[in-house]
Amino acid sequence: MHNDQSTSADLSATSAFKGIARPVLVSALLFMVVTGLAYPLATTGVANLLFPSQAQGSLIERNGQAIGSRQIGQYFARPEYFHSRPSATSGPDPQDPSKTVDQPYNAGASAASNQGVLSKKLLTAVEQRAIAYRQENGLAANAAVPVDAVTASGSGLDPHISIANANIQAQRVARARGVAVDRVLALINENVDRPQFGLFGDPRVNVLALNLALDAAAAPARPAAQ
Repeated sequence: MHNDQSTSADLSATSAFKGIARPVLVSALLFMVVTGLAYPLATTGVANLLFPSQAQGSLIERNGQAIGSRQIGQYFARPEYFHSRPSATSGPDPQDPSKTVDQPYNAGASAASNQGVLSKKLLTAVEQRAIAYRQENGLAANAAVPVDAVTASGSGLDPHISIANANIQAQRVARARGVAVDRVLALINENVDRPQFGLFGDPRVNVLALNLALDAAAAPARPAAQ
């Protein structure tokens, strides 16, 4: 009697398992195909059809060669170019790969500093950046500095600077290139990205696009991709 009950219970458990195993496996396979294959292919196809440039990375080309993206900033240091905002990204130390060193605009390691407003390290860095910014742009020691000139973005890869930041740098760029500052200011105005749909975001300037415009307008041209 006891053995018969055990056998019956085992058969019931096996039957119940078989009853739920099939729909579970089928639903898992269905969702894998839909979300892992069909949906990505559909969104990729629609994106390439409606927004081909954005879907391909918003690449910027010169002479048929991609030299950057409108969505990923680049690091500029020479005085004849507009400088991007600070970046908190890092990369492997060439001398010791087990360590990291500052590597501004490293697209393979997007990151913020993770330092809060009370961080002494952040406050010190901002103060040092402000001093350097004033010196390289010929400003007074107590001159106001745009916030994006002394703080890094959350991604460390922001391709834009504010119009105020660009206008301050215009004097330095014009002097380094030997061109009229009015011409440089005009190029800034021509390369302003307006708020999306007129609502979202602030007017801003894409640094790589502006530097390429400088190269196109002034001779001799020098490569803007650093």
